Amino acid sequence: MKRLIVLMAAVLFAFGLQAQQKSDLPGVTIKNLQGKDVNIAKLTNDGKPFVVTFWATWCGPCIKEHNALNEVYPDWQAETGVKIYAVSIDDSRTTAKVKPFVEGKGWDFDILLDVNGDLKRAMNVNNPPHTFLFDGNGKIVYQHTGYFEGGEEDLYEEILKIKK
Repeated sequence: MKRLIVLMAAVLFAFGLQAQQKSDLPGVTIKNLQGKDVNIAKLTNDGKPFVVTFWATWCGPCIKEHNALNEVYPDWQAETGVKIYAVSIDDSRTTAKVKPFVEGKGWDFDILLDVNGDLKRAMNVNNPPHTFLFDGNGKIVYQHTGYFEGGEEDLYEEILKIKK
């Protein structure tokens, strides 16, 4: 009887660990700037935090936010190892502008294209900019919408809280 109880406890503990480690990233496939498929559920940063931002070329606050993030990104990477994935929600009419736009801005983020809005819908993003911070296991630990000057410092503080 004791063995059965111990066995049941071990099984429940194992299932509990699996449930805790389940990622908040949806199983949506979108493209990168090179046209290759990217399964969002497989985004990773080797156990370090990562950021997913939703933006568009026509969104003024998005551009301000990404310019500010780009200024601090090299320092953040050196200090925390964080990685930024910037997801463009430009549709098929404007998506051709994304690559030259990003190159012109000199942004060093991994740029992804959500042309059909599948990821946007899966993550319940209504208006850009919308930024998510994930821990090393793909769990959302912080998010915000909109942009205000200095908002990147709030994000950095959250990154520091979960840095390994």
